[in-house]
Amino acid sequence: MTLEDLNAEHAIADQLRFVAGPGGLPLIQVRNVHAEAAVCVHGAQVLSYRPVGASADVLFVSERAHFQAGKAIRGGVPICWPWFGADPQGLGRPSHGVARTRRWSVRGTATTPGGATQITLGLMDTPETLAIWPHTFQLTMTITVGATLRLALTTLNTGEAPFQITQALHSYFAVGGIAQTSVTGLDGCPYIDKAAGGVVKPPTGCAVTFAAEVDRIYTGAPAELALVDGARQRTVRIGAEGSHTAVVWNPGATLAASMADLQDDEYLRFACVETANAADEVITLPPGGEHRLVAAIALSPMG
Repeated sequence: MTLEDLNAEHAIADQLRFVAGPGGLPLIQVRNVHAEAAVCVHGAQVLSYRPVGASADVLFVSERAHFQAGKAIRGGVPICWPWFGADPQGLGRPSHGVARTRRWSVRGTATTPGGATQITLGLMDTPETLAIWPHTFQLTMTITVGATLRLALTTLNTGEAPFQITQALHSYFAVGGIAQTSVTGLDGCPYIDKAAGGVVKPPTGCAVTFAAEVDRIYTGAPAELALVDGARQRTVRIGAEGSHTAVVWNPGATLAASMADLQDDEYLRFACVETANAADEVITLPPGGEHRLVAAIALSPMG
């Protein structure tokens, strides 16, 4: 559909419109009584979320992010699906799967009774996805932009055999300075330390901080976490449903310098806290079965 078609069918007066985004990718702009947001139809990826009164965006997008078909966008909330991380079978397939690099369809838009804006996007199997991952499926991403940003990813198995998935809502949160940033709520959880070669480490008993590269998969994660942004004196609260795994990531200086779609110093300005089903939390869906993964993101002052 063209932008004109999308606006004719799905625009909401004074609240939601479709425009040409970076690289010409269709972008959904939202402004309501609660917040402003931007959602790229490519990847069903939220790129911006700023509640009314916020001093800065909640989300981070790299200045060097790629905006083109077939490429992942560095920042916002990419969707990792149907696997998280490297190809689990070692067949050379794309890291983090197929959902974040494809254009989704717009299924609907609406205003909730409380004045929030709801966007529903969809993705189905194609010959191209079947060549990479031989299962039929239907994905639905429901994005609700209000005082809380709520992201709900539903997987439906439309095939005749069960399949297994891992997945993540790979949230990049903007921070005023990584050295003054911490993540609370994971002090009692063991974790896989990927920066240390994948060894399993016991709970630390303290908040996660970022003095160097951090790449951890926490198991048994609670339903609520907090990203404390000391430089901006604010806290991002992250609620999860359908998830008992949390991923915390920041590349640090050395890895950041090797990444083509990230400026060398941008690692100082974001931290990823990802709502996930990863590591041993593998979701098995029978024919007709579905699973919903939800992240609820809200901003509050520190304290």
